[in-house]
Amino acid sequence: MINANSFGKRNWWILMLFGLIGQIAWSVENMYFNLFVFETVSPDLNTVTLMVQLSGVAATVTTLLAGTLSDKTGNRRSFIAYGYVIWGVTVALFGTLSPNLMQSVFGVDMQKAVSITLVAVVVGDCVMTVFGSTANDAAFNAWVTDNTRAEFRGKVESALSVLPLVAMLIVAGGFGILVELLGYTGLFILLGAIISLCGIAGIFTIQDSPTLEKKGTLKDVFFGFKPSVVKGNPSLYLTLCIVGVYGIACQIFMPYLIIYMKTVLHFTVIEYSVVFGLAIVLGAVINLCLGRIVDKLDKTKLLYIASAVFAIGLAGMYFANFDSKTVTLVTFGIAGFVMITGYILVSALCGALTRDYTPAHDAGKLQGVRMVFSVLIPMLLGPMIGNAINQTLGAPYLDAGADIMTTQYIPAPEIFLAGAITAVLMFALIPLLNKKTKNNTHSEEIICD
Repeated sequence: MINANSFGKRNWWILMLFGLIGQIAWSVENMYFNLFVFETVSPDLNTVTLMVQLSGVAATVTTLLAGTLSDKTGNRRSFIAYGYVIWGVTVALFGTLSPNLMQSVFGVDMQKAVSITLVAVVVGDCVMTVFGSTANDAAFNAWVTDNTRAEFRGKVESALSVLPLVAMLIVAGGFGILVELLGYTGLFILLGAIISLCGIAGIFTIQDSPTLEKKGTLKDVFFGFKPSVVKGNPSLYLTLCIVGVYGIACQIFMPYLIIYMKTVLHFTVIEYSVVFGLAIVLGAVINLCLGRIVDKLDKTKLLYIASAVFAIGLAGMYFANFDSKTVTLVTFGIAGFVMITGYILVSALCGALTRDYTPAHDAGKLQGVRMVFSVLIPMLLGPMIGNAINQTLGAPYLDAGADIMTTQYIPAPEIFLAGAITAVLMFALIPLLNKKTKNNTHSEEIICD
């Protein structure tokens, strides 16, 4: 039975395990799928951009459908557990894609094999996203909402918001070393096995909230887009608008971050692992400490500070490129620490506010709306903006093997500046949310047609 004042040890264990493994999987998709394509298939940032965008579409559509189905069936557990099992299989299969394989299967020359592989990795990424979003974005997030209360939601959300950074630390550092030891195929097979084992464990450990009921129909896919629902929950949708702006700022630079560090700053695997790792660890520690007091303060007003810190960090990353590699390492690391501190805090605050304003009895149906603002819009617009900057300002790609410039290009530092400018736009929405919060004092309820 859920204690109104406590999340419970069992739920904490489930939260940390499935939250971390899920975030590791998403981090690999966001960072190493891109690097995998860039380094083993073709140094084509257009394909990287398209892969991110279509993945965002697949994630959103899937979450709309799966979230509604989990409400209709009154079952989060099966969607999470079995979804993770299949998710792991798709990740493992993704690692087998290569131009050599396509050349053998289709009997074409290498140039056509590369083109086929580029199509295959985009499709494969979307298939993986379908199962990942079913298990994590739709069912797991609804499960968290089902099992938390406003009194301790900020603490839970702060811990949950650190997991993407912990995952990023593991992926950016340890996975870089694993790629050198196992290759991309070995890495993806290993990760896929871990994800599937996590799903198997979930079959025996996850329990749905006793308050969860079967509710709704497939028509509820569009529930969160009804004018009456939007009008009845202005604080929720204002929060989601802030999430959307924040997400766009992140997606302008995030898909190209490791590629930028390797091609522009010329960091080795060890160097970017150390720089990234220290920034993440320090940022996570600070935010965990802040998480203890978040529930006692005004979350909306704290967004001013969080978004400012995030923007300042991104601006610092733009300037952190000097003739001295040591100076670059230090300054980029400091700027990255500032950025990540703001990144986690904005995520935690927006996540807690979103859950505060999400009616528990309709949590599943509203996960798709959350995905529109947190995934679809950012992953369509962010990479589009970032890649347009890269195309315009990025330097030509130097083919290390042939020692020549190619028609491809590498990321431009201006993607960080664009991210910072976008982050500042949150300041236009926060006052509206603050005003609405004072007027409603968390008392909003869904108004159905």
